Amino acid sequence: MTTTGVQTIIYPVKDAERAKALFSALLEVEPYADAPYYVGFKAAGQDVGLNPNGHAQGLTGPVPYWHVSDIRGRLAALVEAGAEVLQDVQDVGNGRLIASVKDPDGNLVGLLQDPS
Repeated sequence: MTTTGVQTIIYPVKDAERAKALFSALLEVEPYADAPYYVGFKAAGQDVGLNPNGHAQGLTGPVPYWHVSDIRGRLAALVEAGAEVLQDVQDVGNGRLIASVKDPDGNLVGLLQDPS
């Protein structure tokens, strides 16, 4: 099981249009994805996402997503180490898998596996 590090961070937002304007100004790029359920930017080797449903899903702040080669194995290892599953593995489109956990201190950790 390998990781290529944190390459994606998702922010829960209440007003997607305002957040889109703010992050467009910050990153100086337009979104590559702009849907009612997700707005995504690519800048400086990072994926920055805005999730308008994040607060309803229990997100209280940004979630860093670690890119991994075996999401199910890494998720199991985190649970064994004391993490609580917040979102089990799910396909979010085109074979991209995500999951998230909360560590014993309440920090959110995301996992992301791109199709091979």
